[in-house]
Amino acid sequence: MRADRLVSLVLLLRQHGRLSATTLAEELEVSTRTVLRDIDALSAAGVPVYAERGRHGGFTLLPGFRTELTGLNHDEALALLVAGSRRGAQAFGLGSALASAMRKVVDALPESQRATAAGAARRLLIDPETDALARRLVTEELPDAVVGEIRRAVFAGHRLRIHYAAADQAPEWRTVDPIGLVTVRGQGYLLATRAGADRTYRLSRVLAAQELAEPARRPERVDLDLAWQERSRRFRAGADQVAVLVRVDAARREDLVGGAVAVLAEEADADPDGRLRLEVAFQDRRHAEWALWQLAPSAEVLAPQWLRASLHARATEIAARYGTPPSEPSVP
Repeated sequence: MRADRLVSLVLLLRQHGRLSATTLAEELEVSTRTVLRDIDALSAAGVPVYAERGRHGGFTLLPGFRTELTGLNHDEALALLVAGSRRGAQAFGLGSALASAMRKVVDALPESQRATAAGAARRLLIDPETDALARRLVTEELPDAVVGEIRRAVFAGHRLRIHYAAADQAPEWRTVDPIGLVTVRGQGYLLATRAGADRTYRLSRVLAAQELAEPARRPERVDLDLAWQERSRRFRAGADQVAVLVRVDAARREDLVGGAVAVLAEEADADPDGRLRLEVAFQDRRHAEWALWQLAPSAEVLAPQWLRASLHARATEIAARYGTPPSEPSVP
């Protein structure tokens, strides 16, 4: 790990010219004290790195210094293979490996192309953290040690022990046979089997993981796309799901569909007022109430009646609260 960090430090200085210890620490995701120790190690190894004092000082390399440091390690190569989505690399615990790999790719370019490529890259933005309506997209922060252990078990074909906290349940240890990793909208999942039955585990709920020496009991070949589709279909058919008939403004259709687990039916023609009618499924009652409340007043629940009554009660309570001026707290 330290060797990779030293290489990244040299590449950062080559590509940016002069950087402060604070900036280097942020780029490498370490402390400034670690950066200073790494600088000393590079100097001792004969790398011509030196400090420039003053307000705009920092660390820099002697002009023209170049060495062959661009070989990709396993995780960096893997990060590039999933780099079609930066958020995908993060979901699998490969965010820092992707950053390191991209520095090596830039450094390997001919000098005549390096500045042009870097300038062009600044003109492209993929998967920003917020959308056009300033809604922040959720990307799960996962401990590298946990995800790294899971990743190694998946690739090595070994069984895996995970300390898993399922929703509304106390965490417990489970031994599973890992099949593959999937990322959906910034959320990572482990596809596995447990006692021969298909299981899907959300990576953010894995508190600890341990790769075992025992070989995993799994098929030699797998179609992850097909496996995910099949598990998604079974999830949408869950016993606790709620079907809701909704009239929704055409402009908010995608918001409705995006919040549901499935579209069960949709009328081809809009109502005279331009609203669309869809029957959609939600994970459970609480999910249905929450999702439809977010769309008010752009959507109207037509059925079931209990959901209409629940939304009416919530709206009445809020209307009463805001129907009068706020009361000032009494001062003793």
